[in-house]
Amino acid sequence: MSHRQLSDRELRALAFVDERELVRDLVALTEVPSVSGSDAECDVQHRLAKQLRTMDLDVDLWQVDLGATTAHPDFPGWEAPRTEAWGLVATAPGSEGEDGPPALVLQGHVDVVPPGDLAQWDGDPFTARVAGGRVHGRGTCDMKAGVVANLAAARAVLAAGLDLSRTFGLHLVVGEEDGGLGAFATLQRGHRADACLITEPTSGTLTTANAGALTFEIAVTGLATHGSTAYAGVSAFDRYLPLHAALAELQTRRNERVDPLMEEYPVAYPLSVGRVTCGDWASSVPDRLVAEGRLGVALDEDPAAARAELEDAVAEAAAADPWLRDHPPVVTWPGGQFASGRYDGAHGRVLAHLVSAAHADVVAGPPPRERGAPYGSDLRLYSAAGIPTLHYGPGDVRLAHGPRESVEVAELVRVTETLVLTLVRACS
Repeated sequence: MSHRQLSDRELRALAFVDERELVRDLVALTEVPSVSGSDAECDVQHRLAKQLRTMDLDVDLWQVDLGATTAHPDFPGWEAPRTEAWGLVATAPGSEGEDGPPALVLQGHVDVVPPGDLAQWDGDPFTARVAGGRVHGRGTCDMKAGVVANLAAARAVLAAGLDLSRTFGLHLVVGEEDGGLGAFATLQRGHRADACLITEPTSGTLTTANAGALTFEIAVTGLATHGSTAYAGVSAFDRYLPLHAALAELQTRRNERVDPLMEEYPVAYPLSVGRVTCGDWASSVPDRLVAEGRLGVALDEDPAAARAELEDAVAEAAAADPWLRDHPPVVTWPGGQFASGRYDGAHGRVLAHLVSAAHADVVAGPPPRERGAPYGSDLRLYSAAGIPTLHYGPGDVRLAHGPRESVEVAELVRVTETLVLTLVRACS
């Protein structure tokens, strides 16, 4: 790190960033199996609230009214079943007489996806391992390292005893992985900020736009019969195959031209089928198939237009099949519905400049390059609420949701130090 551009105040705050403390906190947080919708997702919010109170922050911990929240016309959808959910916001004390929202909010989600096939993991996914300069385990990359960095940055700034002219806040949310329930409930409760920095894994880049992702289901009807007389029935599996081919063609068409922020990706707006359920007996011709997947939404694309394009592609393929013509497949849109989102450069460049400059000071090198991300996130909810929002956080998203999930300790430290400088400068 170059110290030439740093003030005494900034150096004092940076002195409270401790690598061992970061690793300890990430290991402890990873070992809470806070899978979306689980009891542990609620438990981790209470644990973090207790930790935030020891930092003398003003803490708002509340039980989300699931009935009212999910009934809201703008609710973004969800997939994981829940009986309860908790919101958590912490705000640092501002200068006396300060009025208005925090200058900056650091945001992160505490929920993780299930571990999948345990045989592919090197040990228990929820027993964090420190090896090779990395912390390994489910959720380390997506995005508990980002949550730990947020907490550590806030702790460092407060421990330095700096007299900040503006306040800052922390938003810790549930339900990001299946639609954005936590962020939506937080914004509905009235928590706002002049700007928001979400510490999703960005591999040292500045992510200023997110593509969207819409969960879909395609139900295909067949005609059951005994497997020995399969010729007398109609296999729903066989009838689905031309629809699957049509989806692949649709993905190709939708990626012929992409936004410059997305050009580095082999497929900017993926269309994938993640689960197929079919039949109920091995020696019966299956009479029903359900394919569940996600449709990538282009930057600035209306989700309704994206839905219509997929529905038209399925209908066109069905019209070419005699059975499907008379028994049309049914497309529905359950679960998470992520619109795309974009950082508001018109009045939000201040945050981008602060983060870029802080990163450059920490690494003693060039500022981070700017790019978009091909996945949905809470960015679009904050942006839609008029809050300039971007991503900058530790980890490589290619390791997220997989059995090799991990985060580099050195990167976790770099990001935390960047967040410290960003907080000091945004609130001074």
